[in-house]
Amino acid sequence: MDDDERLTRAPARPLSDKVATAPLPAPPPAQVRAARASALPWLLLIAALAVLAWHVFKPDKLGDPLATSLVAFQKQDKLTVFSAELAPVVASDDTRYFGLLKSKQVAVIPARVDYSVDLSAVGRDRMKWDQAAKRLDVQLPALTVGRPNLDEARARYLREGVFITRDAQDKLNRNTTLLAEQQAVQAAANPVLMNLARGAARDAIRQNLAIPMQVAGYGDVTVTVRFDGEPAG
Repeated sequence: MDDDERLTRAPARPLSDKVATAPLPAPPPAQVRAARASALPWLLLIAALAVLAWHVFKPDKLGDPLATSLVAFQKQDKLTVFSAELAPVVASDDTRYFGLLKSKQVAVIPARVDYSVDLSAVGRDRMKWDQAAKRLDVQLPALTVGRPNLDEARARYLREGVFITRDAQDKLNRNTTLLAEQQAVQAAANPVLMNLARGAARDAIRQNLAIPMQVAGYGDVTVTVRFDGEPAG
């Protein structure tokens, strides 16, 4: 055991070694009443100052809730709400030298498609605030489906042909890339994916608006979100 441990773990002194102290006599009741009487004016003064401070420094009325919401939107003009990972399977043929050389390529090219909302198009005309219900209704423009991002580094190819020239190979690659992009665009417009993207957009918009409204002092606010063409809830 080193010196530091002996210092920190020194045995406690027995109770009998402690110095006994007699309790202080209680002040006479008259002194207690006098002390309370003398403290009463100070308490009243402090209470009066607190009331005065509240009236002087109390926060102003809450600002425009629509302006608060628009400020939250201004920080991100374009909000990506959903991404879909796709794997188009496409095929392309090539024939050369009067049909003597035939080749075929089948490709699986992973693609990612992003779904976003253009928040810059959301103005006051697309928002409605119900003070009594503490409800903010927001109407969003249609979802924007981005251009597919093909990951050709992870693509898989199957080629057929006795002899594939360089020109034929370049043509096959161009064709399969173009076909994969077209197929990804069509798949991205699938109603199932579109509904998933809209649901993700609603959740994201609710969160992006409800939290700033709470911080601004509006309390628990209900945010309803719908897209153009959808009936009002």
